Formats: sequence, C-alpha cells, structure tokens
Amino acid sequence: MGDQSLLDRASAAAAEHANVTVSINPATLEKLGHVDNTDLTRLPAMFAAARSAQALWAQQSFAERASHIKKMRDYIVANAEELASIVARDNGKSRVDALATEVLPCALACNWYMKNAAKVLKPKSLGVSSILFFNKRSQVMHVPMGVVGIISPWNYPLSIPFGELVMGLMAGNAIMLKVAAQTPLVGKAIEAIVAAGELPVGLFHHVVGSGGAVSTAFFKHRIDKLFFTGSVATGKQLMAQAAENLTPLSLELGGNDPMIVLADADLERAANGAAWAGYQNAGQSCGGVARIYVDRRVHDQFVTLLAEKTRKMRHGVDTDFELEMGAMTTHNQLKVVERHVQDALDKGARIAAQSSAKGPTPGYFFPATLLTNVHDDMLTMKEETFGPVMAVVPFDSEEEAIRKANNSDLGLTSSVWTRNQAKGKAIAARLETGVTAINDHLYTHGLSETPWGGWKLSGIGRTHGAHGLAEMTHTKVINWDILPAKRNLWWFPFSKHTHQALLAALRFAFPRSLGEYVGSSLKLTPYLLKKMFTSWK
Repeated sequence: MGDQSLLDRASAAAAEHANVTVSINPATLEKLGHVDNTDLTRLPAMFAAARSAQALWAQQSFAERASHIKKMRDYIVANAEELASIVARDNGKSRVDALATEVLPCALACNWYMKNAAKVLKPKSLGVSSILFFNKRSQVMHVPMGVVGIISPWNYPLSIPFGELVMGLMAGNAIMLKVAAQTPLVGKAIEAIVAAGELPVGLFHHVVGSGGAVSTAFFKHRIDKLFFTGSVATGKQLMAQAAENLTPLSLELGGNDPMIVLADADLERAANGAAWAGYQNAGQSCGGVARIYVDRRVHDQFVTLLAEKTRKMRHGVDTDFELEMGAMTTHNQLKVVERHVQDALDKGARIAAQSSAKGPTPGYFFPATLLTNVHDDMLTMKEETFGPVMAVVPFDSEEEAIRKANNSDLGLTSSVWTRNQAKGKAIAARLETGVTAINDHLYTHGLSETPWGGWKLSGIGRTHGAHGLAEMTHTKVINWDILPAKRNLWWFPFSKHTHQALLAALRFAFPRSLGEYVGSSLKLTPYLLKKMFTSWK
C-alpha cells in the first residue's frame, strides 16, 4: 500500500488550502500542484454568459462548429505525449495506458462528431402514416438543450468528459464542466484543449470544487441537462435533486461485468483479452471484466493461461514505459478492493496468481489478482470491486452461464468468447447489459459511433454515437398542411354527418371488403371536401 508517512503527507497536502483542489500523484503520493476552486457566487454570471454565447453558437452551421472541433483535435495530436503524462501523473495509470485509452479516443471523438453530427442531427421528414392524413407532413428536428452540465469521474478523467463535451458542442450547446476533485490537473488540460478550439467567449466553463456543492449549484441555476458518470449512490442523489425541476439526466453508474468463455473459444485470445480488460487502468473501468464464467471442459486450461498472463503483469511507478499497470487513483478505492479480496479469501476463494511490483511502490498499489473457488455470496461477485481483481467460475451449460452472468443489479457491458459467431450473437442478445462484445471487451467505449450506457443500476440514457448526440438535444416535431384547408375532418361543428364521416373514414382506412372500401370512400369524400374548404357558419 505504501509508506504511512507519505500517506500522511499526502493527506496534509490535500487539506493544505480550503480554497484549492490539490493534485496528488497516486503512484508516488507526491503533490503535483493545485487548482483554485471556483467561487460559486460567480455561477449566475457564468450561466448568463453561457446562455448568451449558446444562443449565437446554436445559429452556426455544423461546418462552422466542426472547424473549432478540428482545432481541438489538432491540438490533441500535437500534444499527445504531454496530455498522456498529465493524465498518468494525476490519475496514477501508466503513460501507455493514458495514451491508448484517454488521448487517442479524444482525437477519434473529435473526428467522428465533426464529420457525422450534421448527418445525425439534420431535420428528417417523416412518412405519412395513413391516407386519412394525406394533407399532413411532418419533420423531426433536433434543438440544442441549451447549457449542458458534465460531471465526470477520476478513472478516465480526460476521455469521458471530453467525448461528452464534443458531443454537446457539436449539438449546439454551451458546456459547464466539473471534473473529479482527484484529477484537477486533467481539468486544466481540458481547458487548454478547448482554448485551442477558439470557441466564442462564455461557451465553455470549467467549475472546480466539491462535487456535491457544484451539482447543487447546477440544479439551482437550472442547468438544461446533466451528464454524470460515477457511483450508483451519487447517481440516485442527483436524480432526487433533478426531480424538483424535472431536469433531464444521463447517468452512467458502473458495472460488475461478466465474461462468458465457451468451450470452442480461442483460449489464448480469451486470456489475453481478460488480462487487458480486467487489469487495465488498475481495474478501475466500469466496463472492465470482473466475473469470468468458463465452460468446465476448458476451465482449468483457461485459468492456467490467465494465471500466466497475470504473473507476467508488472505494476509500479511509470519511469520507463516498461510496465503494464499503474496505481489505483484513491486510497478509499484501494481499501474497497482490499476488503473485497479479504472477504473472498475468508469465504474460501483462492488467489491463483498476482502481478509483481517493479521497483518501489509507495502509492495506492494493489497487484493484479486472479481469484478462483469463488461463489455468488462474495462481495466481489455481488458488488463493483473497481480494482484489478477478476474471479473465474466454471459452468456446465450455456443456460447456466447466461443465468449467472445476468445475476447482477448492474448491467453495463459483457462479452462472449467463441469461434461460432452465430452462437455468440444469440447469447449476446440474452445478456442484460448495454453492450456485449464478442471475443473482445471494454474497448467499445473508444468507438465514437457506438452508444454507451447500461441497464438496471448501471444508469439511464446513452452517450456516444448518434444516440449520444440525440441526448444532447430536444427532439422537436414540426407539422404542416400541404393544402390550405379551412378545417380538419374532426374539427367543430359536430353533427350526425360528422359521426357518419368518421365511421366512413375508419372503414375506408381499414375495409373488410372491396364493397366497404368503395362505399365508405363515396360517403367520406364529399363531406371531407366540404369540411376542408368551407368556413364554419
């Protein structure tokens, strides 16, 4: 875990100033710097500026908005190494990890949204639903929400908020961003990226401070929509606050994700994939592998392979790029992982393998850990451990595997590993998660075109792709007549003739015979023309 005196110094540094947010490197426990907290009395002025800038921004074309996003993308590419270093030091992950899962997805997001937002959000005409409405035409358009709030977590402090930021901007919104208090320097890095985009003054604001105070202030000042990524408990609190004004929310609240390995799977690929998706970012991935269900016929072989991969893992302080796993980001989360593993061991689990430390590990380190002999009443099977721990369980039938995989109140992602694509897709369709990958796991968060979000307590709403863009807008219908009618069939005045015409319209639309179709059309047509083209006198 690390030297207690260093832990004490880190705690003291974090409490050094009441009006700043201090950055501590989780791997070394050294103070990196601090960021001044936002004076929340300034929020009314910030919201006013955001609303004013957004009104003008919404009038710009998609191409004009994209020109600003392109500048951000170019800045990310030009400064990729520095950005990866900032994320690694602020969050504790390795620089390779930060480059692969934080910086690269940000550039990809810029590229996809600047090229596809217009196609996704442009007005779309709807077909006529019935001949009875021959005179009506409808169009669906997407109107920007206004000022969108983003409250982001510490596990992917750059890629999670930045992807949502780009979606919001391309959809025509202003952005109020609150990054996690544990990674304030990444927030400053996002400021630099946005500044490179040369946005209109007031369109983007970075708010620094206590998450609870900031979210309360957002609701108080009538944020138009809030996107939150974090814990289930906090998500429920935000929903309660949002209820007062029915503020729309998009919540991504974590997972305890299953992986199903069938007997015909490529076990080498499955073990490699599990090692990456389970231990990447020190296991602090809501969409990472946590529970692995393996066909009993290949269980022992799979465990042997995954144990070999686990033992080859190196965790430690990133000095030369030569390690697979960095530190956990917070001391509290480290304690959760320690408690879950100890609970499993006390209930009969066995550690099949762990990673090795490379050099001194003064910070919040926990080794990559593979557990076997696990059962459903262990904490790591019931709750989100959010650390570098995976548990392997054998199964005897596909039905059992599906049942066990779905036995969770969380449902973010899952995976099926098989050489039979058809079987993999059939099982995937039955798994109660927002995303299921076949022969892969976790990476779809980096695919800008795919929706991201979960079922059950994993949250509500979606980000990313066309669905994410749509969530940044109000869906609005515009409807009109193509002929200048005076009245609709169902308008006043009512009479016996109105009643007969409506019955004729029903039987004209859904005739039971050719004769009924002809007869109803003869009754309906003159009354309809009279109603449409004469005034009510």
